[in-house]
Amino acid sequence: MASRAISDLHPQLQPLAETFLRRCRDHGVDPLIVCTWRSAAEQDALYQQGRSKPGAIVTYARPGESAHNDMLHGSPAARAFDVVPLLGGKPVCEADHPHWQTMGGIALSLGLYWHGQLDAPNPDFPHFQLSLEP
Repeated sequence: MASRAISDLHPQLQPLAETFLRRCRDHGVDPLIVCTWRSAAEQDALYQQGRSKPGAIVTYARPGESAHNDMLHGSPAARAFDVVPLLGGKPVCEADHPHWQTMGGIALSLGLYWHGQLDAPNPDFPHFQLSLEP
């Protein structure tokens, strides 16, 4: 089962994720982390969805290509986390809901990359990660 633990994020991302969550709450958004680190097997299962398994395509990253799969010294060190806003305790799925823009703005102000940006190659609103810059 994929992790939701901030401790499974890369050490550089952990404080940014905590600040992101706090700022979201300060702006009236109730964020729920749904994934930090996931194994190669979990990544493969997601990649196969919509291809060799039924359902819609949910990722374009094969195992080892996702920032969720990163390791550091043999331990999980994901460079990304997935988070959804909750409204009345239920996930907000509508891409045009203002909570997404609020969260995206907060992430960008922290120097994170948000895959919900207009220039994202395959928009993925819940996905936030360390900058794509080297």
